[in-house]
Amino acid sequence: MSEASAAATRQSINFQEKLGKIEGFWQPRVVAEMNDYQFKLVRIEGDFIWHDHPETDEAFIVLEGQLRIDFRDGAVQIGLGEMFVVPKGVEHKPFAEQEVRMMLIEPRGTLNTGHEGGERTAPNDLWI
Repeated sequence: MSEASAAATRQSINFQEKLGKIEGFWQPRVVAEMNDYQFKLVRIEGDFIWHDHPETDEAFIVLEGQLRIDFRDGAVQIGLGEMFVVPKGVEHKPFAEQEVRMMLIEPRGTLNTGHEGGERTAPNDLWI
Protein backbone atom coordinates (compact mmCIF):
# COMPACT_ATOMS: atom_id res chain seq x y z
CA MET A 1 0.00 0.00 0.00
CA SER A 2 1.37 3.38 -0.90
CA GLU A 3 1.75 6.09 1.72
CA ALA A 4 -0.99 8.14 0.00
CA SER A 5 -3.55 5.30 0.08
CA ALA A 6 -2.59 4.44 3.67
CA ALA A 7 -3.23 8.06 4.67
CA ALA A 8 -6.63 7.98 2.95
CA THR A 9 -7.74 4.99 5.07
CA ARG A 10 -6.64 6.43 8.41
CA GLN A 11 -9.69 6.88 10.59
CA SER A 12 -10.30 6.53 14.29
CA ILE A 13 -12.76 3.91 15.55
CA ASN A 14 -15.70 5.22 17.53
CA PHE A 15 -16.78 2.51 19.99
CA GLN A 16 -20.26 3.95 20.59
CA GLU A 17 -20.97 4.19 16.87
CA LYS A 18 -19.83 0.60 16.30
CA LEU A 19 -21.71 -0.75 19.34
CA GLY A 20 -24.86 0.93 18.02
CA LYS A 21 -24.61 -1.28 14.92
CA ILE A 22 -24.62 -4.51 16.94
CA GLU A 23 -28.26 -5.61 17.12
CA GLY A 24 -28.13 -8.69 19.36
CA PHE A 25 -26.42 -9.86 22.51
CA TRP A 26 -23.45 -12.25 22.64
CA GLN A 27 -22.44 -11.50 19.02
CA PRO A 28 -18.84 -10.15 19.04
CA ARG A 29 -17.89 -8.04 16.03
CA VAL A 30 -14.35 -7.20 14.94
CA VAL A 31 -13.42 -3.52 14.76
CA ALA A 32 -9.64 -3.81 14.33
CA GLU A 33 -6.72 -6.20 14.06
CA MET A 34 -3.17 -5.92 15.32
CA ASN A 35 -0.79 -8.64 14.21
CA ASP A 36 -2.76 -11.86 14.88
CA TYR A 37 -5.05 -10.27 17.49
CA GLN A 38 -8.57 -9.00 17.00
CA PHE A 39 -10.32 -6.22 18.90
CA LYS A 40 -13.99 -7.17 19.18
CA LEU A 41 -16.94 -5.18 20.51
CA VAL A 42 -19.90 -7.00 22.02
CA ARG A 43 -23.14 -6.32 23.89
CA ILE A 44 -24.07 -8.87 26.53
CA GLU A 45 -26.88 -9.42 28.98
CA GLY A 46 -27.74 -12.40 31.16
CA ASP A 47 -25.77 -15.58 31.64
CA PHE A 48 -23.31 -17.17 29.22
CA ILE A 49 -22.01 -20.76 29.25
CA TRP A 50 -19.06 -22.29 31.07
CA HIS A 51 -16.12 -22.51 28.68
CA ASP A 52 -12.37 -22.05 28.40
CA HIS A 53 -9.78 -21.21 25.78
CA PRO A 54 -6.96 -23.78 26.13
CA GLU A 55 -4.70 -21.98 23.62
CA THR A 56 -5.01 -18.32 24.65
CA ASP A 57 -5.67 -15.71 27.30
CA GLU A 58 -8.76 -13.52 26.80
CA ALA A 59 -8.96 -9.81 27.71
CA PHE A 60 -12.25 -8.16 28.76
CA ILE A 61 -12.52 -4.34 28.83
CA VAL A 62 -15.81 -2.90 30.12
CA LEU A 63 -16.97 0.20 28.25
CA GLU A 64 -20.44 0.40 29.85
CA GLY A 65 -22.07 -1.50 32.70
CA GLN A 66 -20.93 -4.02 35.29
CA LEU A 67 -19.58 -7.44 34.25
CA ARG A 68 -19.11 -10.44 36.48
CA ILE A 69 -16.93 -13.31 35.39
CA ASP A 70 -17.60 -16.48 37.34
CA PHE A 71 -14.93 -19.08 37.98
CA ARG A 72 -15.37 -22.48 39.59
CA ASP A 73 -13.76 -21.09 42.76
CA GLY A 74 -15.12 -17.53 42.83
CA ALA A 75 -15.85 -14.50 40.67
CA VAL A 76 -14.44 -11.13 39.64
CA GLN A 77 -16.42 -7.90 39.11
CA ILE A 78 -15.30 -5.62 36.28
CA GLY A 79 -16.73 -2.10 36.10
CA LEU A 80 -16.69 0.80 33.69
CA GLY A 81 -13.17 1.52 32.49
CA GLU A 82 -11.75 -1.68 33.99
CA MET A 83 -10.04 -4.65 32.39
CA PHE A 84 -9.46 -8.27 33.33
CA VAL A 85 -7.49 -11.01 31.58
CA VAL A 86 -8.69 -14.60 31.93
CA PRO A 87 -5.63 -16.86 31.65
CA LYS A 88 -5.63 -19.57 29.01
CA GLY A 89 -7.23 -22.82 30.06
CA VAL A 90 -9.22 -21.30 32.95
CA GLU A 91 -12.91 -22.18 32.85
CA HIS A 92 -15.11 -19.10 33.14
CA LYS A 93 -18.66 -17.81 32.58
CA PRO A 94 -19.43 -14.13 31.94
CA PHE A 95 -22.64 -12.69 33.43
CA ALA A 96 -24.34 -9.31 33.15
CA GLU A 97 -27.43 -8.52 35.21
CA GLN A 98 -28.07 -5.55 32.90
CA GLU A 99 -26.59 -4.80 29.49
CA VAL A 100 -22.81 -4.55 29.35
CA ARG A 101 -20.90 -3.18 26.39
CA MET A 102 -17.31 -4.29 26.20
CA MET A 103 -14.25 -5.02 24.14
CA LEU A 104 -12.61 -8.41 23.84
CA ILE A 105 -9.02 -8.82 22.73
CA GLU A 106 -8.04 -12.28 21.55
CA PRO A 107 -6.24 -14.04 18.70
CA ARG A 108 -7.98 -14.21 15.33
CA GLY A 109 -10.13 -17.35 15.10
CA THR A 110 -10.94 -17.64 18.82
CA LEU A 111 -14.51 -18.89 19.27
CA ASN A 112 -16.55 -17.12 21.95
CA THR A 113 -17.62 -20.49 23.42
CA GLY A 114 -14.17 -22.11 23.25
CA HIS A 115 -14.57 -25.80 22.39
CA GLU A 116 -18.02 -26.04 24.03
CA GLY A 117 -19.94 -25.10 20.89
CA GLY A 118 -23.73 -24.87 20.98
CA GLU A 119 -26.30 -22.24 20.12
CA ARG A 120 -24.34 -19.42 21.79
CA THR A 121 -21.37 -19.87 19.42
CA ALA A 122 -21.07 -16.70 17.35
CA PRO A 123 -19.62 -16.66 13.84
CA ASN A 124 -16.00 -15.52 13.71
CA ASP A 125 -14.42 -12.70 11.73
CA LEU A 126 -17.55 -10.58 11.30
CA TRP A 127 -16.53 -6.93 11.02
CA ILE A 128 -18.55 -3.80 11.73
